[in-house]
Amino acid sequence: MTATATEALSNVLVTGASRGLGLGIARKLSGAGYRVIAVARSKSKQVSEAIAEAERGNGAPLHFAPFDLGKVDEIPELVKSLRKQFGPLYGLVNNAAVGHDGALAMMHNARIEELVRLNTLSPIVLTKYVVRSMMSEGIGRIVNVASIIGFTGYSGLSAYAATKASMLGFTRSLAREVGRLGINVNAVAPGFLDTDMTHGLAGEERQRIVRRSALKRLADVEDVANAVVFLLGDSARNISGTVLTVDAGATA
Repeated sequence: MTATATEALSNVLVTGASRGLGLGIARKLSGAGYRVIAVARSKSKQVSEAIAEAERGNGAPLHFAPFDLGKVDEIPELVKSLRKQFGPLYGLVNNAAVGHDGALAMMHNARIEELVRLNTLSPIVLTKYVVRSMMSEGIGRIVNVASIIGFTGYSGLSAYAATKASMLGFTRSLAREVGRLGINVNAVAPGFLDTDMTHGLAGEERQRIVRRSALKRLADVEDVANAVVFLLGDSARNISGTVLTVDAGATA
């Protein structure tokens, strides 16, 4: 899918885009014709390579904006500076998150606070300031990256699951708040992905996850990125308040 002519240089802000899923989404959006603003604490080698690739003509411009989303009080200034530098924001992809695991009874309070701050509070506050400009423009797309863990649960991930479940409720409620103003709000819920992390799992554990899926395989980063591109495009203009699950049928 490609962006329409009017969206060809629409600005899309992607958080947590220095590597992994966030970078995969940023690359895919750039290739689809969106001007991408990748936000992360520091510029990785992979981001630099993606920017260089876009500059060679393999996609729309891809820019990097360093920012620590844990600094919630500085988010309003971030949005203000990005609007000043790039103009109106058409899309926001709330991908940045941390994934601390461990039994809740043994988890340090600081770890729990960090999970809630980065996975829930930060994207909500960021969305607050981005959606204001979308409301004035009368158009906008917001995609929150959740997880199937938010509705299936997983032992050792209770605090993480709580943050992802909160994003699902946030998505549905915000869609009702801003829909009449021309703004679509959706979420994607990835399952276990075919990444370096899952390749590091013990062989039997990885195979158990694969067997549990209806398609007998794992989804990958590109599958999730494709879902995000779809939700930002014209084909999804009447889709809002929904959660698109990308898990190769693990929750079927």
